[in-house]
Amino acid sequence: MTDRTQTLDTPPVVNKKKSDKQLNVARLLLEGRAFIALLVIIATFSMLSPNYFTGANFLTMASHVAIFGLPAIGMLLVILNGGIDLSVGSTLGLAGVMAGFMMQGINLEALGVVLYLPVWAVAILTLVVGALVGLVNGVLIAWFRVPAFVATLGTMYVARGIALLITNGLTYNKLSGSEALGNTGFDWLGFNRLFNIPVGVLVLGVVALACGFLLSRSAFGRWLYASGGNERAADLSGVPVKRIKISVYVLSGVCAALAGLVLSSQLTSAGPTAGTTYELTAIAAVVIGGAALTGGRGNVRGTLLGAFVIGFLSDGLVIIGVSAYWQTVFTGAVIVLAVLLNTLQYGRRAR
Repeated sequence: MTDRTQTLDTPPVVNKKKSDKQLNVARLLLEGRAFIALLVIIATFSMLSPNYFTGANFLTMASHVAIFGLPAIGMLLVILNGGIDLSVGSTLGLAGVMAGFMMQGINLEALGVVLYLPVWAVAILTLVVGALVGLVNGVLIAWFRVPAFVATLGTMYVARGIALLITNGLTYNKLSGSEALGNTGFDWLGFNRLFNIPVGVLVLGVVALACGFLLSRSAFGRWLYASGGNERAADLSGVPVKRIKISVYVLSGVCAALAGLVLSSQLTSAGPTAGTTYELTAIAAVVIGGAALTGGRGNVRGTLLGAFVIGFLSDGLVIIGVSAYWQTVFTGAVIVLAVLLNTLQYGRRAR
């Protein structure tokens, strides 16, 4: 009788193990959703078009991904800090315009000469421009306590306005330079390849590796996750919260400027409207990659996957001849779905 009672009171171990296994599978699918989505996109468009699943097409699409993958990495740093940067698209456009302006020659009227800078100097000064835009954002947000949305919205308009003023609304063309002036090679980022891989893709890879190392192997990364998860607690723990906040916006500006260099190099031209809505694409890549918009959660790997999901989806729709209007609809639907999944994932963890 005693043995029978003990048997009846024994919990259903088998059902519990099955339930735990189902939860683990569901969690795995949820956390790997960006990678799964990328595989589904590649498989779907490979069946719809014979030109999609080729090495040449993948390299071309990857070079397109690099243009908004770079701002997405900078946006990841900002979002990990619990902020947002709406100025990356305008910073990208301004950086391209500044590079085009310097490639056209700087007219020094007082000296009566036109100064043509070497390409490496143009690239460095362009990155400095991006860093300055990020510095303005960081100071406004960290020191003057302007909400990130408002501060970066303002700099978005200011940067775009400066680009329009510099060009008078026109586009700088023929940025290939001249050997006689010593400023050739600007198209190197856009057209050259190393080991048959586009240089823009290699630049994206180097930036991603550097950012991944920064987040996982440095005190800066630990401070960033801590301040993004709970800024007040991090401040009380001795984390330099303001310095971290300013740094992430400066890095975001540099990443956006680097993307502006890659884009203008690919086009060998620079227009003041370049990068329009790229801030939304960068945010979308970060969200699809699994980062939490509330800060403190996310990684470079996920953001890269998110950028490839958007890039491969957009290029696939172009290849099969889908209208540009429908491309916007599909991209928006993917973003909404990603946010819903993020809410499900992080909401469950909070509970």
